[in-house]
Amino acid sequence: MPTPTHTQQLLALLARTSFRLGQFKLSSGGTSDYYIDCRTTTLHAQGGRLTGHAILELLEQNNIHAEAVGGLTMGADPIVSNVATASAWRALSNPSAPLLHGFLVRKAEKAHGTGRRIEGFFREGARVVIVDDVCTTGASTINAIEAAREAGMIVAAVVCIVEREEANGRPAVEAAAAGAPFLRLFTANEVRAEHVRQLEAGKA
Repeated sequence: MPTPTHTQQLLALLARTSFRLGQFKLSSGGTSDYYIDCRTTTLHAQGGRLTGHAILELLEQNNIHAEAVGGLTMGADPIVSNVATASAWRALSNPSAPLLHGFLVRKAEKAHGTGRRIEGFFREGARVVIVDDVCTTGASTINAIEAAREAGMIVAAVVCIVEREEANGRPAVEAAAAGAPFLRLFTANEVRAEHVRQLEAGKA
């Protein structure tokens, strides 16, 4: 039996540790019969490793070239670190593999020091990938896109781990991305289906 890919393993872990059925209020103000907290997976030792490699592979599959990955704190924080670390591990065995550095976007400019919203990697004109954990309305993703552009960086792509497929989420992100592709690892329905499959397998 072939070894599951990083993406397949990540889906199984997300469904087991991050997905819950019930009645939940969302940050958008709406309600849902499920909730996904990706941080329980992206901050998990194995989940973090899988997240980094799965996103690198997604970027490679879509021929996305960039110097860094970044996103709005705090949902993007572990994703950024995991992708940057995964790129460094790859470069150890393949020196020609590109390194992707990381940056975080503050929700507001700090009142001291440089006063920038960008922490970590920063270079005007650099191609970057904006990452997020769950995309519902896309507001946090759009915030990060705008901050990166205001800092003079070029958004090469946008990636989320789970897309909830809300009516206005993807269109809003794609409009803000202005031609940069919006990629996802999974839809919420895919995570739900795997969660249900695991529940049924546990009853067997």
